[in-house]
Amino acid sequence: MNTVLGYWYLKLQALILLVFGREAAALGKFDQMLLLKPNDRYALASRAHVLAQQGDKTAAIGALQRLVAGYPGQAAAWFNLAFMLEDNGEQDGAEPAFRRALELEPKMDRAWYGLALLLIRERRFDEAVQALKKNTELQPMSPFGWYQLARVHVDRQDPDEAVKVIRHLKRFEPKVAAQLERETGLSAAQPGTLTN
Repeated sequence: MNTVLGYWYLKLQALILLVFGREAAALGKFDQMLLLKPNDRYALASRAHVLAQQGDKTAAIGALQRLVAGYPGQAAAWFNLAFMLEDNGEQDGAEPAFRRALELEPKMDRAWYGLALLLIRERRFDEAVQALKKNTELQPMSPFGWYQLARVHVDRQDPDEAVKVIRHLKRFEPKVAAQLERETGLSAAQPGTLTN
C-alpha cells in the first residue's frame, strides 16, 4: 500500500476508534500516521487533543510544542498550547503563547479571555482590563468577559466602573448582573454604592 493510501487508512481507523471511545488505540494510529508523515498537522493536533482528554498534560504540551514548531503560523495551535500550559500551572510559557496566538489572529476572543484570566491570577489588573475589553468587543453578548471585567474593577478599587458593567449586564444577562451585585456588594442603582 502506498504512503498516501496508508495514511488515509490509518486516519479512518483512528476516527473509528475515537467514535468507540478507544483513545489509546487511536493514539497508536496517530503515531503510525506520524511515521508516514512526521510533521502532519492533523495527526499532531489530534494526538495532542486525545492526550489532553486523557489528562496527560505533559504529553499533550509536548505534542502541541511540536505542532507549533512545525506550524508556527497556526493561531489555534498557539492558543491550545497556551491553554494547556496555563492549565498545567506554567504561566511563564502560557502568556507568550497566548500573545503569539493574538499576534496571528487578533480577533481570537477566547485568547483574549485566556490571557485576561492569566493576568488576573498574576494580579496585573490594568493589563487584564485591556484584554477583557478586547474580549467583550469581540463577544459583546457573552457574559463571561463582562463578569470578569466587573470583578477586576472591584479588585482595582474602581466600583464606579464595576457598576457600569453590572448595568450593562442587566440589559441582556440579568442573572449574572444579580450575581455580581451579591458577590461584590455593589448596586446597579447608584454608582459605587454598596448594597449592604
